[in-house]
Parts: sequence; C-alpha cells; structure tokens
Amino acid sequence: MNKQPKKSPPVPPQTNFVKILHGLIIISLFIMIGSGLQIYNATPVFGGKSGLPFPKWMTLGGWLAGGRNWHFATMWIFAFTLLIYGIYIFLTQRWKRKFVSGQDLKALKVGQNPKRRTYAWHRIIYTGIIPVLLMAIVSGLAMYKPAQFHWLSWLFINWQTLRTIHFLTVPISLLFVLVHIIMGIRAGGLRLTRSMFQP
Repeated sequence: MNKQPKKSPPVPPQTNFVKILHGLIIISLFIMIGSGLQIYNATPVFGGKSGLPFPKWMTLGGWLAGGRNWHFATMWIFAFTLLIYGIYIFLTQRWKRKFVSGQDLKALKVGQNPKRRTYAWHRIIYTGIIPVLLMAIVSGLAMYKPAQFHWLSWLFINWQTLRTIHFLTVPISLLFVLVHIIMGIRAGGLRLTRSMFQP
C-alpha cells in the first residue's frame, strides 16, 4: 500500500498591507544603516578622527551632509511605519500571538515539542526588539534636534554615550532580522518566509 505524501502545513495568510509595511521597514532600515555609516565615517563614534572608517560601498550619501539628509528623511518613514504597524497589531489583536506570554516561558521550561519551543523563542525575540527600536528612535531624535529635545539628550548623560547607544542599536537590529528569518524558516520553512514577499 502506497503511503500518501506528507502534506506541508498551511502557510498563515499575510495581507498585502502587512507585506507593504514589512517591505517599508526593511528598506528604510537598510537606508538608515548605509547613511548612518556615512555619518559615522565623518565623526567616528569610536576612536575619534583616528577611528577606523567603514568601507565606502557600505555607506550612502557621499559625504556628511548627504548622509544626514538620507538618514533623517528615512527616519520619519521608518518611525511612522512602525507606528502604523503597532496600531494595526493592536487593533487586529495580532499582539496576542506575536508577543511573549507566560505560556511561552512555560514552554521553554517544560515543553517537549520542538516547534512549540521555536514559536516561544520567536515571540520572545519579537518582543525584545521593541525597546531596541524605541531606543534607536529616541536616541536618533536626541541627536537630530539636541536643542529642542534637550530633555532627551539629558537622559543619555553625555553626547558620547548617546552616540554609542544609537550606534549599538544597528548590530542588534541586524541580528534581529537574521534571527527572525531563521526562526521563520524553522517554524514554517522557506514557504513561510517567501509568503511575506510574494504578492
């Protein structure tokens, strides 16, 4: 008797609205990273003028003013897209299955199902990136308008601490993107990842 081929689990449907938001977030993130590295090269966070610059192919803007223009213009797209996505998650109650809960922590402690543990880790990481993104936006605003947002700058003690914290949000965000993709593949295979970009 021939065995029936094992069917792949259905891929959760993604609305075009969510796909557009994801696309805008990813594109704006990489534009801000490239332009931010251009700003960094003009005045390195580490080592001052003698600090090692990033390769030119990794930068965007051509020079300091060009990098700043790209960076601050894209910052608003990034921030408002995140805001819209946050409102969407709240109104549709997607947050109930996107963010960590006590059941996820319990699954990591005593759960025996590997896929359930993967989902738990995915939601923990998804939740943990929120304060990082908020820190990136807040520290960016404090550097963008230090006089108008002097109370924000004051929270970071000094300018060097402010720049360092803002810079560190970049590798953390990139690590999140990488882990987010890996977790998605582990949970639903490449079909799940492709579903976020296919029409």
